[in-house]
Amino acid sequence: MPLHPEIKKVLDSFPQNQSKQTIIPEEHRKMFNQPVLPLEKRVQVYKVEEKKVQTNGAEIPIRIYSPNQSEQYPILLYFHGGAFFSGNLESHDEVVRPICKESGYKVISVDYRLAPEFPYPAALEDCYAIAKWVTENQKELAWDGVNLALAGDSSGGNLVAAISLLARNTREFGITKQVLVYPSLDLDFSECRYPSQIENGKGYFVETDSLEEHNSFYLKNGANTDDPLVSPIREKNLVGLPEALIITAEYDPMRDEGELFAENLRNDGVNVELKRYEGATHGFLGKFTHLSEFQPVYQLIGHFLK
Repeated sequence: MPLHPEIKKVLDSFPQNQSKQTIIPEEHRKMFNQPVLPLEKRVQVYKVEEKKVQTNGAEIPIRIYSPNQSEQYPILLYFHGGAFFSGNLESHDEVVRPICKESGYKVISVDYRLAPEFPYPAALEDCYAIAKWVTENQKELAWDGVNLALAGDSSGGNLVAAISLLARNTREFGITKQVLVYPSLDLDFSECRYPSQIENGKGYFVETDSLEEHNSFYLKNGANTDDPLVSPIREKNLVGLPEALIITAEYDPMRDEGELFAENLRNDGVNVELKRYEGATHGFLGKFTHLSEFQPVYQLIGHFLK
């Protein structure tokens, strides 16, 4: 279907024919990390707590969202997007709140360390450490001891897939479900492998010719893009991974890698629910979920987690 007219209106408001500029992470964060909605207009949940966790040689800020008052909860870890160099607890607060409400999970949003100050594997190590910390602090968190799910968008979806792989391989703890929203799963940009990179390569917020530079900060220490913990779509054995909900957007350069990953999971016997949002672009979660066509995404995620 055509690009949603409200999204098109925003895209049309941008200056045309701008020359490509070098990305300065600090400047990009100032824009990216601003939430769309003021706090009073965001979904309200029972309780929100701030905490810093000393683990993995770092102090990792987290924000804990409780949907209601209960003796125990299933827990969901949320890993924000931002190409590994942008995003924080505040940028995704308006995304995490409705997921908490719709799922009934206690949600822990993880403010993992960002590139280029902390390139790969810092973000991966931080997210894994927080997952392990949850399992070691069952009483403090009122975790039900069974349900530990992961969710993330874009680069956060990459981290969801990588942590699911790592947890399966180490067997230190189990992940029960994974939610990947327009995930970035292939960080090798030496060639265009997916038709969506060409079809949606220009004019839809995220552009194909900028992907390499965006991800270069995360890869700057020479991370091997053939490593499945860097590019999860390179994993050849997906047996035993948690069931997945994968959400893609029609006008997203990364659409096809998310849908191929869903196919690969199914081929290895993993239960997968795949939903493509027609008329949507990369980044529609939070930014355009006030539109009626995209509002059901939170109910979809909540229903899957339940």
